[in-house]
Amino acid sequence: MSCALQRVPDDDDERPAEILPRLRAVPAPATAQDLRLLAERAGDELATASATEILNWAVEQFGADWCVASSMADAVLAHLASRVLPGVDVIFLDTGYHFAETIGMRDAVGAVLPVSIRTALPLRSVAEQDAEFGPRLHERDPGACCAMRKVEPLNRALAPYRAWASGLRRADSAGRAGTKVVEWDAKHEMVKLNPIAAWTDADVDAYIAEHGLLVNPLLADGFGSIGCAPCTRRLLPGEDVRAGRWAGTAKTECGLHT
Repeated sequence: MSCALQRVPDDDDERPAEILPRLRAVPAPATAQDLRLLAERAGDELATASATEILNWAVEQFGADWCVASSMADAVLAHLASRVLPGVDVIFLDTGYHFAETIGMRDAVGAVLPVSIRTALPLRSVAEQDAEFGPRLHERDPGACCAMRKVEPLNRALAPYRAWASGLRRADSAGRAGTKVVEWDAKHEMVKLNPIAAWTDADVDAYIAEHGLLVNPLLADGFGSIGCAPCTRRLLPGEDVRAGRWAGTAKTECGLHT
């Protein structure tokens, strides 16, 4: 089956990129080994760089040959990327299980920002998965469900690029505390950008307020981290922001970043 990617129409509003002074350019690497060395060096050299400088570096190295992956919790990363590369591809994984608010966020981000939303679909619809593996696989084997509805579609969606940007932050969880701003993604053999890795919750809130950015309304309705509807619940008082994901199981990550 061919890669299921759907493009949401772009906003016609062409806004100029806001380009900060460029970092030293390096010729585009030709091999996976070159890319790995480039990523490792950049992870150190850009450790204290701003998010915009990190994304400017990506434009210097890869031109438009990189993309953003967004869960549509907010529009922060899409906004940052669009300022250095208007029309940048923003990949959204439509698992078939999303909250309506999350789908609405995807459509709204594509309408108000100069980005190209690319929706990646699983190879099987929910009905086809149910027929083959039985209903509610997410309850019986959430890892297998995530592998088919998130990990595999992302693998296909990232294949055309040499680098991708995520919204991972060290403040998200203890397991992400060591996240570098640029890393080598060995699984996909490409450079991974984490431009807001060092941002605190206050930094995110301030950026959203400064630029009037869209935020998934579920975050104001008791949810701390937003995933698929069957596997995400509201937080209880005092819980960690990711406690509502796969509650009652040992699962803490969907596999996209591991």
